[in-house]
Amino acid sequence: MPFRHTLQSNRFEFKYVIDENCARAARDFALAYLEPDEHALDKPNHEYGICSLYLDSPDMALCRATLHGQRNRFKLRIRFYEDRADAPAYVEIKRRVNNVISKQRVAVRRAAIPGLLAGRLPGPSDLCASGDDNFGSLERFYGLASTIRAEGRLFVSYMREAYVTRNDNSVRVTFDRRLAAGRYPSELKLSETADWVRPRVGGVILEIKFTDRFPIWLREMVRVFDLERRSMAKYVACARQLAHLGVSLGGTYVPGREEART
Repeated sequence: MPFRHTLQSNRFEFKYVIDENCARAARDFALAYLEPDEHALDKPNHEYGICSLYLDSPDMALCRATLHGQRNRFKLRIRFYEDRADAPAYVEIKRRVNNVISKQRVAVRRAAIPGLLAGRLPGPSDLCASGDDNFGSLERFYGLASTIRAEGRLFVSYMREAYVTRNDNSVRVTFDRRLAAGRYPSELKLSETADWVRPRVGGVILEIKFTDRFPIWLREMVRVFDLERRSMAKYVACARQLAHLGVSLGGTYVPGREEART
């Protein structure tokens, strides 16, 4: 069954890194206003796994755009929630324009992903749900990837504990743990292997996503727990860790010690 939730197509995104005790207390605070994401309801600790394959150009232009804090930038990734041949893959474009985040994504049959990564546009029959809008999103992803000659660079995986507003999904609060990454070996093997790394991020990654004004109760949560916004780009953190260990990502650019922006 396809993984579905109502996407916040245009949103603001605040990030924090907190310790486990703070994460549990913040979760309990948020539960007065939110409920578990529908896909976390039957999962232990309301967590589910996410694995994303990030694409980038030969000179890692998308990684560098984040490192340099460019105001207008995008990422290309293919997201998986289950490591099954019959489970869909989600082809995504995540854009930042000034402070606003937008996301386009479309569910594609997993069997079509190797061809997409080899530079072939899947056909309408490869979509999990037909429609001009869905195929248009896939064409935009393909066009961007082709323009910058993007290829698969690395897998990023983690466990996500997720909560949403009860009726309209206007607010999402997520807690990400066990971040891990590995070089893309030219095949879709999503499970961790011995050469995967676990970047030291310093705690639990808390993300607050909202579509309109920052809710008063979230302001109060930030104040009560003395939360401090910080940079935390998972893709860049993982790319830097792999590069530090001498793992080639297949591009000509090696991420340095620049600060990773959100």
